[in-house]
Amino acid sequence: MPDAPDRRSADPNEGIMRATSRALRDHGYADLTIKRIAEEYGKSTAAIHYHYDTKDDLLAAYLDHLIDQFASSVREVETTDPAERMDLLLDKLLVDVAEYRELLVAMLEMRSQAPYKEAFRERFRQNDEYLRYMLKAVINHGIDEGVFRDVDADHAARALMTIVDGARTRAVVLDDGEALETARQTADEYVETVLVADD
Repeated sequence: MPDAPDRRSADPNEGIMRATSRALRDHGYADLTIKRIAEEYGKSTAAIHYHYDTKDDLLAAYLDHLIDQFASSVREVETTDPAERMDLLLDKLLVDVAEYRELLVAMLEMRSQAPYKEAFRERFRQNDEYLRYMLKAVINHGIDEGVFRDVDADHAARALMTIVDGARTRAVVLDDGEALETARQTADEYVETVLVADD
């Protein structure tokens, strides 16, 4: 989710994605306009419309961009140890996002539109499936290595995602500054009591 400090990019699409991130962070979904994105991009609204017909088209592409960014960051994790990989993945989901509160707010606003906007709903569904897939893969690897118990990996992945989703919602809706930290501790407790195999 990070927003790189460089305002300009050689790739127009990357520049538009960065501008969208800043505009969402500063204005939120409700007050987001193509004009505000263009101002962040440093070009005219026509430059945005050259690539995207509508604001919703742009935001759907932005959601794709966030999914790709997260996937890239997960692929950069070098360890193959299942317990360490799970720890790093949970950090990415619950610790690293804490510094992007404004973006979390904007994402929650966009989630609230998902029941009415098929493109948003599909992107959030894909993101959820990808995250559960990553968690399941780590759990299954841990089971194969004897690090984790032989549990229902799909159920465990869904339980961990429930912790993640609940914490992010509490952090934004209730302005609960401890929600992410509490959830990170709860996720650790879940991993220790439910997943980690007895010695």
